[in-house]
Amino acid sequence: MSIELGDLWGGAWRGFDAVIDVRAPAEFAEDHLPGAISLPVLSDEERARVGTIYKQVSPFDARKIGAALVARNAATHIESQLMDKPGGWQPLVYCWRGGQRSNSFATILRQIGWRVEVLEGGYRSYRRAVVDALYHKGLPFRLIRLDGNTGTAKTALLPLLEARGVQIVDLEGLAGHRGSILGSVAGGQPSQKAFESGLITALQCLDPARPVVVEAESARIGALRMPPTLWHAMIRAPRVEIEAPVPARAAYLARAYADLLADPAELTRLLEGLRPLVGAERVAEWGKMVAAQDWHALAEGLVVHHYDPAYSRARKRDDAPTAAVVEAEDLTEGSLPAVADRLARVLGDVDPG
Repeated sequence: MSIELGDLWGGAWRGFDAVIDVRAPAEFAEDHLPGAISLPVLSDEERARVGTIYKQVSPFDARKIGAALVARNAATHIESQLMDKPGGWQPLVYCWRGGQRSNSFATILRQIGWRVEVLEGGYRSYRRAVVDALYHKGLPFRLIRLDGNTGTAKTALLPLLEARGVQIVDLEGLAGHRGSILGSVAGGQPSQKAFESGLITALQCLDPARPVVVEAESARIGALRMPPTLWHAMIRAPRVEIEAPVPARAAYLARAYADLLADPAELTRLLEGLRPLVGAERVAEWGKMVAAQDWHALAEGLVVHHYDPAYSRARKRDDAPTAAVVEAEDLTEGSLPAVADRLARVLGDVDPG
């Protein structure tokens, strides 16, 4: 039997014991339903082979070969992944369109006795719903932007706010990037589609009746675009700013970017990308600081000569009101809980509209 996706925000697929993606590994890697596991009935190479036979020989021959491969791969998955599942186990299976791959696998599982459902329309129906939610319809959430110049510990404060009962979405965490030219992190960024699925998953867990705090970002985080409905909600959202002195911000950045500072060659390469913005002489000066491992001076130089001017230019284009300002003289790890306490109280008084 097949079931329809239903309301995207309701996440009906979460009611199943497992969600099984039977598409090829490359398809799964690009994006998949939240929480899905990959049990491909055709490998990337097998899928390409069957597709070639379908076009160049005949659909009949392709289906014969495909059926043999699906049966073989299904047997492997049952033996290696599913032997411990009880008789009442109820999985949801999907492929690209809810067609032959998912129905073939589901038929085999049903013959065993499991209560299997197939997602009507497959992954494509889910992706259409995500695009509709993030590109066409308004989000059913009211946002507050946590703003402040680079180095004011916004990202580090988000989980502390969450621990204090504030609803948050960590956009940089979902994007796998710290949001600047020096923002790359280990593991790289997800695909645009996977980023958007991550957003849906994060928002599904939240209460639309209560405000949601997000970090102020530009329209891009690294290589990823902010989906239009989220971006429009963000630029209209009131801002709560964190202010801190430059030395405190520089010290925080030196801690937060410790992974990058551990790779001077990569850091130097990234700094070269700032030449058009700050000039060759400034970049050469920063290169000397890298060679001397003078991280505090480097962080302070970046704050004063690159990040703060960039923020100043961006704020001139930002018409959203500043609802409150929270001052933080110290951004050491031990001081951040107290900053989060004050910030949570302030956020509780902000009307997101």
